[in-house]
Amino acid sequence: MPSSPSSNGGSRATRAPSTPFFTPLNSPGAALYPTAPSTPTLFRPLRIRSVTLKNRIIVAPMCTFSCEPDPASPASGALTPFHMAHLGHLAAKGVAMVMVEATAVLPAGRISPQDSGLWQDNPKSVQVSALRGLVQFVHSQGCKVGIQLSHAGRKGSTVAPWLVPKPEVETQPGGLVQNGHGQASGQAQKRRVRGSLKADAASDGWPDDVVAPSGGEEMKWAPGETAFHAPRELSIPEIQEIVAAFARSARLAVAAGVDVIEVHGAHGYLIHQFLSPVTNRRNDVYGGSFENRTRLLREVLAAIRGAIPEGTPLFLRISATEWLETHPVAVETGSWDVEASVRLAMLLPGLGVDLLDVSSGGNHTDQQIQPHSSYQVSLAGRIRRALRTAGHTMLVGAVGLIREAESARDIIQGADIEGVLPPRAADETKNGVVEEEKGEKTEGPEADVVLIARQFLREPNWVFTAAKKLDVPVSLSCQFGRNLL
Repeated sequence: MPSSPSSNGGSRATRAPSTPFFTPLNSPGAALYPTAPSTPTLFRPLRIRSVTLKNRIIVAPMCTFSCEPDPASPASGALTPFHMAHLGHLAAKGVAMVMVEATAVLPAGRISPQDSGLWQDNPKSVQVSALRGLVQFVHSQGCKVGIQLSHAGRKGSTVAPWLVPKPEVETQPGGLVQNGHGQASGQAQKRRVRGSLKADAASDGWPDDVVAPSGGEEMKWAPGETAFHAPRELSIPEIQEIVAAFARSARLAVAAGVDVIEVHGAHGYLIHQFLSPVTNRRNDVYGGSFENRTRLLREVLAAIRGAIPEGTPLFLRISATEWLETHPVAVETGSWDVEASVRLAMLLPGLGVDLLDVSSGGNHTDQQIQPHSSYQVSLAGRIRRALRTAGHTMLVGAVGLIREAESARDIIQGADIEGVLPPRAADETKNGVVEEEKGEKTEGPEADVVLIARQFLREPNWVFTAAKKLDVPVSLSCQFGRNLL
């Protein structure tokens, strides 16, 4: 893989214009021949509004719980040199975009006191300045920056995961259960969630401000356990304040130079809690019907879209299913499932959403997940096919157990070609949902981009390794490339 010829112009290096310090202008991971017939879609550019990704590989947001926890400190919630090292290194290793981890729009919206946040309404605040510093370096690597805005809701005011005792485990063949933060943990076993410890006021927590659509002891993340706070029910004025907070944080992120805004509506955090009848028992305009349960999300999306430039892409992450379809709680109240996700997806283009990031789970301790290499990819594919059948071109992202170059290639191959999938016949759809048998192999791309998280922790060089496996010549950075020639 030859190094990038764009970084050196004669005897003088091209300086990256985005940084207050010197670094050569780089763009590692870009295909040298992006339009060649042999170049897989994985390494072809993708334009979303005014943002162009050099390939289709995105670093998914990963909570690292590494910010200042003291609420009295002006640095509370601000990114640190750790985040620069973590995300900046991956930007230098060829990804198209790094996504900053779940970033709270309010202090009480954090998962833990160590979470990142963006609520200081001042473009010169420590939070905004730290984010701007990360953006400057990442841009110097020809990489884009996204940020995932979030509110933890009832899963808030817990200590960092490394302070938590090891959870109890019950063996159960053939299952995978996600932990309290929506992360897959262990195979062929059922993990009883003891995934957190309460952060009280002495631990910089906010026990009186843990909130949810519906409150009470039965609405804790793990009812009957002592690992989480019981939430209180949000009032309508408080809900409206949260909507405004999402818009404010989006505006601040753009001021810091962030390219893409993502709303976190997955993994049992506040927006997901409103979407699901399992956790939303309200009887006002924010509860009950599908329209009411999606109201908060729709208001958040509309507020953000109105607060950011027209050219800034807006993403949304959802849990496509809670994996509760056969659980007693779903029989009692219903749950958020794939059909609901497809129904929601049909509304999103009209709300200005450009990409739906499809994950799953995280809203109930008893979720049952049968893992396989495409257990979430297939969900993305099902939603994408339903969108295309309905004539929508909104992009879809796939995430979860994407580890091999060939798998990533196959997931999105052909997504850059319009009309890959012919419309399904009318009798093959039901309420706009494409009916598929479990495990059925369907033709065409499952997604338009892949989002990869832990694999980059195991293998930071993944983009270059994938390019080599797929025989795609890509550019390298000046500093790394000179050692590989």
